[in-house]
Amino acid sequence: MKTKLLTLLFLLCSSLVIAQAKLDEKKLNEKLEALQKATSTVGFSVAIVQGNELIYAKGFGFRDMENKTPADENTLYAIGSSSKAFTVALLGIMEDEEGLKFTDSPRKYLPELEFYNNELNDQVTILDMISHRTGLPRHDLSWYLFPTFDKDSLLARVKYQEPFTGIREQWYYNNFMYLAQGLITEKITNKSWEDNIKARFFLPLQMATSNTSIDELKTHQNISKGYVLKNFETNTVTPYYDIAAISPAGSINSSVKEMANWVKLWLNKGKFNDTQVLPEAYVEKAINPLMLVGGGIADKQFPDQHLNSYGYAWFTSSYKGHYRLEHGGNIDGFSANVSFFPADSVGIVILTNQDGSSLPTLARNAITDELLGLEKTDWEAYYIEKLGKAKEQQQKSKEEEKANTVSNTQPSHTLAEYTGKYHHPGYGTFRIIFESDSLWAQFPREKMYLGHKHYDIFMPYFVKDGRVDPESEFPLNFNFQTNDMGDISALKIKVEPTLDPISFTRSPEEVEVAEEKLESLAGGYDLSGTELKVSVQEKQLRLLVPGQPEYTLIPTGENEFAIKGLSGFKVRFEEKSEGLKMILIQPNGTFTATKK
Repeated sequence: MKTKLLTLLFLLCSSLVIAQAKLDEKKLNEKLEALQKATSTVGFSVAIVQGNELIYAKGFGFRDMENKTPADENTLYAIGSSSKAFTVALLGIMEDEEGLKFTDSPRKYLPELEFYNNELNDQVTILDMISHRTGLPRHDLSWYLFPTFDKDSLLARVKYQEPFTGIREQWYYNNFMYLAQGLITEKITNKSWEDNIKARFFLPLQMATSNTSIDELKTHQNISKGYVLKNFETNTVTPYYDIAAISPAGSINSSVKEMANWVKLWLNKGKFNDTQVLPEAYVEKAINPLMLVGGGIADKQFPDQHLNSYGYAWFTSSYKGHYRLEHGGNIDGFSANVSFFPADSVGIVILTNQDGSSLPTLARNAITDELLGLEKTDWEAYYIEKLGKAKEQQQKSKEEEKANTVSNTQPSHTLAEYTGKYHHPGYGTFRIIFESDSLWAQFPREKMYLGHKHYDIFMPYFVKDGRVDPESEFPLNFNFQTNDMGDISALKIKVEPTLDPISFTRSPEEVEVAEEKLESLAGGYDLSGTELKVSVQEKQLRLLVPGQPEYTLIPTGENEFAIKGLSGFKVRFEEKSEGLKMILIQPNGTFTATKK
């Protein structure tokens, strides 16, 4: 009882201190404008909540740089992974209303969900997925470069995504596990994640312009464009990225004024005005940590910022002695940060239109120092120092990359021989094509130019507005592999730093061959006294070898065919003076048959 009384007195004293604090808006504006200039941010918006009141809401810079359209507190931005707390909160409601348990296996609700091995299938819980402790790395390129709007088919890729460590051994961020959480809610309610978000949060929280897709975002007037800062200096507009089926991990678009209502919910035991939007029991639980993130102190320059952990889609830590929950968000052209201090009853929302921006974190810290009357840190100077080191590291990386490139080497094959379809079941299929004397990687979302680095290794570059951007090197080697016949058979890409390179298996690009041509190739062929039969069935060539199943021949050229299902086996037809020859090329040798 004595402990409870002391805790109550502490909270009351903290509240009194905050109630008496007066925000110097002029001083704060100057700090925020200085941070905007230092980070070269086009535009951003800020909202500050105290208790149940919005005490500050303002926009800075432009939501549209080209037209000089100012940003304000109602401007809509993509909030990226700041959406995750909404997804887990839906599960909190399901716990209260439908009997869901966070210790349940996700397969109880999603029997179709399969992991890479039985250990994961048998032991992973919903809480493990929430707290990023399944042992799975991110595998983000699976949804980023191979998007789909079908949540179930995207979830099916998890079966082929390899873990890098054991369950609950290490924290590692994973968006696929938030897709699974969204699907659990869908299966329980028979409503889409998007509809649940609107009904359970947007409507009761009066978030009238907030939405869950790029198509919906574009129906509003006061929306921000997204920008990318190139070489730390120049901002260029970038297209919106629709994250499609991975939406439960980060598809919400909102304004700081409406997100302030979301923060009020967390500062008031799940209530907004007089409505209990979130169960109080869930809020009390969800403000606690679940898994330590990295080491105890993230930055030795700030030893009082420690115990960095992750909970119910909130990062938790001590900031200069004050308990803080926060979550950032990054998606093409936008960065965000949503934070609150439950013991101090204050919350901060910062949304920006700059890709991978440091501004949300810097501005949040500067506001916190002012709002809580803490020892001031010069966050502008801190950033400028970090920026200088980042530039040095970038230059060093370029020099190392150049030094590690072997000069005067050539690809082992003609460029056309690298073309084809490349597939991995945990990612998807993309094509390597030969155009304008160059190789290109055509992903479902992006087209990339492949520049030769050395040997059979190529470097991809993004294509913007129909042109190769030489400054947009995608930092992944495309390492082509050969089979025993010396043919290009696969492509290895190190998409995850914690895993070995992932292999995408090549299948030759099928070409269109006229049926008349196919008919001319049909017939019996003599191979040292054994008759091989070639026939045309359903506009495809079939090869019958005595004692073997019938093979389908896939055209890769007018006279060249791959044998379906047999890697490294090919058939080539050649017209010779003595007649039509069928040349069988396989790993154990090359054999020639003559048409009878």
